[in-house]
Amino acid sequence: QVQLVESGGGLVQAGGSLRLSCAASGRTFGYYSLGWFRQAPGKEREFVAAITWSGSITNYATSVKGRFTISRDNAHDTGYLQMNSLKPVDTAVYYCAADRSGTTSSSRLAYDYWGQGTQVTVSS
Repeated sequence: QVQLVESGGGLVQAGGSLRLSCAASGRTFGYYSLGWFRQAPGKEREFVAAITWSGSITNYATSVKGRFTISRDNAHDTGYLQMNSLKPVDTAVYYCAADRSGTTSSSRLAYDYWGQGTQVTVSS
């Protein structure tokens, strides 16, 4: 069992930056891949980015590629999502998730554990 807690969300103006954190506890986090998803009001939860346990492989949604960077610090059981050049369309609740199989899948079904989410609001 892995527990995930997101933090770092907030209100930012368009063009600004935020860094989200995902703190893990429970079983060894370092052997899981980490994903970030987001869900805007009235929309389905969508894939944002993912990273393998070693950090050597990453995967990004086209909409965030070049603006967002996923990373992790296994020594501190924490994952990160650095978000730059934010746009109003990035407004959503952001969730981190852990995948026991270690893939960088863009499918929600691949992930076994989820956090509660953190709100990101980008004003125009």
